[in-house]
Amino acid sequence: MSSSFTAALPPPTASWAELFSGRNAWRAVAVTGGVALHAVNVHIVTTVLPSVVREIGGVEWYAWNTTLFVAASILGATLSVRLLQQFGPRRSYLAALAVFVLGSIGCATAPDMAWMLAGRTVQGLGGGVLAALGYALIRLMFEARLWPRAVALVSGMWGVATLCGPAVGGVFAELGHWRWAFWALLPVALGQALIAGLQLPARSPGETGAPRVALPIGQILLLIASALSVATASLFDTLYAQLGMVLFGLTLGLALVRIDRRAKVRLLPTGACAPFTAFGAIYASVALLLIGTDTEIFVPYFLQTLHGHSPLAAGYLTAAMAGGWSAASLLSAGRSGPQADRMLRFGPLVSLAGLIGLMLLVPVARWAPAAQAVGMALALGATGFGVGMGWPHLLTRVLTLAPRGEENLASASITTVQLYGMAIGAAVAGLVANAAGLTTPGGSAGAQSAAGWLFGSFALAPALAALLAWRFVAGPTVRPAGSAG
Repeated sequence: MSSSFTAALPPPTASWAELFSGRNAWRAVAVTGGVALHAVNVHIVTTVLPSVVREIGGVEWYAWNTTLFVAASILGATLSVRLLQQFGPRRSYLAALAVFVLGSIGCATAPDMAWMLAGRTVQGLGGGVLAALGYALIRLMFEARLWPRAVALVSGMWGVATLCGPAVGGVFAELGHWRWAFWALLPVALGQALIAGLQLPARSPGETGAPRVALPIGQILLLIASALSVATASLFDTLYAQLGMVLFGLTLGLALVRIDRRAKVRLLPTGACAPFTAFGAIYASVALLLIGTDTEIFVPYFLQTLHGHSPLAAGYLTAAMAGGWSAASLLSAGRSGPQADRMLRFGPLVSLAGLIGLMLLVPVARWAPAAQAVGMALALGATGFGVGMGWPHLLTRVLTLAPRGEENLASASITTVQLYGMAIGAAVAGLVANAAGLTTPGGSAGAQSAAGWLFGSFALAPALAALLAWRFVAGPTVRPAGSAG
């Protein structure tokens, strides 16, 4: 790989007061509201899914609710660049909200798991556009010195979700009306549509008359096929067939990388596929950290099956992971220089410790119920806290180091890489859990085995992210210029 470099340090960080003053405050609500809606929905589904499978069946398709949602979100995220350029922020945002609402209605009316999965797919398509626009609009609507605060605020929406999502999902699940948890999303979406319609510009600043953005159709299809191929492995009975599908899916991912490096129309910015450079290592770290948090999708099931928690209690315990992420993001956003470097280096190690704690605590009740619950909440919180410690600085460096002329692509690609990591993580999580006994023998014995294997194996993801952070991510940063692999 050949490349030339010019220095590009992250911009100085402005205060929270400046972000929340005047017109910036309403812009912040408009930019982050869609992410909040998406995050609340994730926690609602995580909380109600055990109730869903008890009513309509389909426990063997449990992880597919996340896999298909995320795969569709990848498509939405990659389409966001074209939508933003062609239709502008306002219409793109409102269209994404409309698709998300359509998917929510599908989930609320699902008579069986096939219908539910279809609704989750449509939800994911709209949610992917909303999530990608959240990051893309930061660059368009705020000064560079506000970016770290705005990125932290977007991450902080997951903290809002930890308060709202489990409460909404848990209350309706305990009342036996889980479908109303999806109906409850509709008035929230309507309110966000009103705010976005008033605050978002019709056109992107400085992009009037710009040439139409081409779509990397081949790379998008390869990316989705890679995630779905890995997910399909859980449907096979033999270990060799399962491993074969996983390897096939990962091979498609590698083919995507090779094709995208040489393509005229790219899915990822120049240098994003080179993990042994600072720019590429940032993208790899984003994916690895998200893979580690994918264990969250099975936590409510484990807590209800192994520890007898109610849907509401299980939902709030699970939300500790997102709460830790949000708290750390907000606390670390004002750091810069050596302090930011330390956040980047030590964050993955905290996540690693959290997953090891879950491996030890979730399968077996080692203490009194109250102490056990506190221990699991701390481990879940540590897993998310480690991600949040470096998250604002990872994403700010993507925006800062984006090759000139590829800034919009870099903004959207944050969500693309994030969602791909989630899709692969969810698919592998389903494969590991099912292979470890979730469905056969099932019950408490199967859940115990699945929990131990799931948390133990997924601890490898933050361990690899820690290696990348210490070697490539933290320290002086540079902007790639010219050609890079």
